[in-house]
Amino acid sequence: MPEDAFGPRRSPLFQSTADILRRNIDSGTLTPGLVLQESALSERLSVSRATVKRALSLLADEGLLCRFDGRGYLVAGRDSPRRLDLRSIELDLDQLDEDAGKPNWQRLQEEMEADLARCLIFGRYRIIEALVAEHFGVSRTVVRDVLGRLQERGLVTKSNTSRWVVEPLTAQRFRNKFELASILEVAALETAMPDVEALGRLSADIRALPQDGPDDPDIWFDLEGRFYDLAILSTPNADLAGYVRSNRAALRSSQKVLFSLGLPPDRQTLSEHGMVVDLILAQTRSAAASMLSTHLGNALNRTIAQLKIVSVLDPPDDLAPYLQAG
Repeated sequence: MPEDAFGPRRSPLFQSTADILRRNIDSGTLTPGLVLQESALSERLSVSRATVKRALSLLADEGLLCRFDGRGYLVAGRDSPRRLDLRSIELDLDQLDEDAGKPNWQRLQEEMEADLARCLIFGRYRIIEALVAEHFGVSRTVVRDVLGRLQERGLVTKSNTSRWVVEPLTAQRFRNKFELASILEVAALETAMPDVEALGRLSADIRALPQDGPDDPDIWFDLEGRFYDLAILSTPNADLAGYVRSNRAALRSSQKVLFSLGLPPDRQTLSEHGMVVDLILAQTRSAAASMLSTHLGNALNRTIAQLKIVSVLDPPDDLAPYLQAG
């Protein structure tokens, strides 16, 4: 496996915000003596005031800013303050984080899912609430809300002592999840009401893949996601669809980890999805359900084989600071 198989972790949003401000200070767009206020920057950059506050504090520690009577910061290099409407300044925002403008809970959930995915196969980890809040610059209330959402998706659990933990995806947990999938997903498929034209396009896209499968994991996840949206999650039973999503979330996260470790996208899974789709299009729903059940058994065996391949690896040394092993 390549040394950088895990890939770099995404920078917290406050660091990305600080990078943008730093670049605009270096270029002279934000000139010496300019007053930088949290509220105006928050609106201009579409990030929370807490994010801006952490970014400004970081730049002050670097000496690029200085405190201004306790009510904000000045760009260093001039003592007398200059007040301008920051919303009217043409800032260089080319590298603005794509998460800017999202609600705090949504941004936090997406980043935490990515962080948790990187440790799922390496053991048990505790999640320290206070460190999550500090790392992302959000309140403990937001953190608890997001952890509750992740619990619903099966990515985190609460211990007997009410501590948030990430349990490892062992071979037995994979067996349990695939056994549950074989019950839930087959039941959902039997009542699904898919868009027939969209299913036809999906079938054609799967057939168009090269024999050795897609090289890009994003293509694999796109096709897999379309399969589930059309063939499984189109069931009118909303509760059943919710259980399917929850069980599938941890499996999807673990697959992202396996891909990040250098394992290639699995062409066989997509081929089996294509067979299920073709049987649905042929209006042989019972045969499609049987094929889906067969696919899930095959997918379990392939996943356990992949897990054995990566079991000899050490966990990455740059896991999120709010994750504590044990």
